[in-house]
Amino acid sequence: MKYDNLKVVVIGTGRWGLNHVRTAREILGEKFNLVCDAFETNKEKIHEISPDISIEKDPAKIAADKSIDAVIIATPAETHFEIAKLMLNSGKHVFVEKPITLNVKDAKELHKLATEKNLKLMVGHILLFHPAVNKMKEIIENGEIGKLEYLYSNRLNLGRVRQQENILWSFAPHDISVLQYLIGKEPVEIYAHGGKYLQENIEDTTITYLKYPDNIGAHIFVNWLHPFKEQRMVIIGSKGMLVFEDSLPAEKLKLYHKDYKFENGLLKGKSEYEVLDFNPLPPLKAEQEHFFNSILNNTQPLANGKHAIEVMRILEKATEKLLVNDK
Repeated sequence: MKYDNLKVVVIGTGRWGLNHVRTAREILGEKFNLVCDAFETNKEKIHEISPDISIEKDPAKIAADKSIDAVIIATPAETHFEIAKLMLNSGKHVFVEKPITLNVKDAKELHKLATEKNLKLMVGHILLFHPAVNKMKEIIENGEIGKLEYLYSNRLNLGRVRQQENILWSFAPHDISVLQYLIGKEPVEIYAHGGKYLQENIEDTTITYLKYPDNIGAHIFVNWLHPFKEQRMVIIGSKGMLVFEDSLPAEKLKLYHKDYKFENGLLKGKSEYEVLDFNPLPPLKAEQEHFFNSILNNTQPLANGKHAIEVMRILEKATEKLLVNDK
């Protein structure tokens, strides 16, 4: 097996951490037999995946175990920095769920530490490993939709409300990471508007506006006070448009060729599209394998510390510019 000599531990076994446990067991097999969780969250569900997976409560013991090569951190966001720093200092490669930290300063410290110790640091921007996003990147780079003009993303749900981070920091990192990946440049202007309706100090909804070089515009709308789930990204080019709706059961990725004209002051056009196929490989599996391969092949992961810092900078700038409607 390709990963026979790689020992990995998942730290944090909540809702998303459990997905990491399940996926790591699928990839690594019996070699994956240890997780870390101070509260033994989802103990029964872990043992449903495999009864031979042990649970360690103390992250310090994971750090001290020289046989462990890498960790996947899926704990609450406010704990990411301290746990990732502990693991890097103990010589372990680190995959940490988004956001990598809660500020740029801490993200830079982790990136510097990983670089100095020649360790891999990867952040869980899972959409970079979604085959539909990679298909969009390919179409953009081959010029099929022409020059990029405007991009927007809706990530909406009547979902689990966080108490330590607002909707911007909880949902928007996904979309910011994709914008950075597809556009390949940092924005020159950022503005944001939001509202607080459920909790006094935490925004439930935000819209972030970004202006990129070459007159490329974008906005990101995130909201956990929405009556239905919607995950949609629209990419508008000079020759065509792409629509990616991951919340749909089918026809998730569509390509529209621009076919419009002005008549009597109105813009008229056809709404015909073609559905694009893409590799059905689960993004989480692709993401974990990418991390493991970066360790074994000594390559830089796509969602590395530098990329994470770019995303953090945008989040911080949007937070600074955030105008809020209080309840």
